[in-house]
Amino acid sequence: MKKHHPSKLISYICGGIGNQLFCYAAARRLALVNNAELVTDHISYFASDQRYQRCYQLDHFSIPCRKATAAERLEPFERSRRWLKRRLNARRPFEQRSYLCQEGIDFDPRLLNVKVNGVLHLEGYWQSEGYFKDVENIIRQDLRIQPPVDAANRMLWENITKTQAIAIHVRFFDPPNMAAHNNASGGYYARAVARMEALIADGHYFIFSDQPAAARSFVPLPDERVTLVHYNQSDAMAYADLWLMSQCRHFIIANSTFSWWGAWLSAHEDKQVIAPGFEKRSGASAWGFKGLFPPSWRVM
Repeated sequence: MKKHHPSKLISYICGGIGNQLFCYAAARRLALVNNAELVTDHISYFASDQRYQRCYQLDHFSIPCRKATAAERLEPFERSRRWLKRRLNARRPFEQRSYLCQEGIDFDPRLLNVKVNGVLHLEGYWQSEGYFKDVENIIRQDLRIQPPVDAANRMLWENITKTQAIAIHVRFFDPPNMAAHNNASGGYYARAVARMEALIADGHYFIFSDQPAAARSFVPLPDERVTLVHYNQSDAMAYADLWLMSQCRHFIIANSTFSWWGAWLSAHEDKQVIAPGFEKRSGASAWGFKGLFPPSWRVM
């Protein structure tokens, strides 16, 4: 008698921590609705990341799936084998592919109706809550962050819980001292702070950034109303900043999936979220495309 093998979805995890969460959330939902096993490839795209040298970050969360074996990662000759599978599957209808790659950056509702029969390899960022909105409660359970235990982060967390905490994220894709083609502008932050001041009384602003000193000049508020978060600058500690950010009550985010998730993961039902409203479809960071912003967020 032929042994029955359940369906399996192998998700390629890639990018920084924000993009890793999008990869996972879309794959988790697709596995759930198809009663398929979810497996994460935690090696392939990090082993070849010479430019950014990112690392796999999902171990800091409460996700229930296992990691891919070498065979599931298509080793050996995995890069050539993935390339061949992409080429062959591109000739098939989207819903019938066994190696499915994201096409474009806009929300693609076709993914919601894909059936997992056998083994499906899933590749892409899938940057929209539309890919997992119908299983939001499960995603929130999976993405509970294991808090850092060091004294500096715990003390800052205590300060966040005692205030009307507003997280501001400033991400520098370009250096602060040059013409910034990929950064959200200082003008955006000035407008966003003014809008948040009109919405929230007595807020205290916590600034998160890959370059904290430069980010401070983007926030036109006196020092007594601002805390500069500078403890967690390494990629390995990015989860700690994300955890701290998610503990805040309100958000001014950058054009960054990192602060997108910081705001989304916040459990405060009355949270105000302000996001930069420009559209960018190429360069260091794509932004403003169809499906990126939850309907309740303020885009400006």
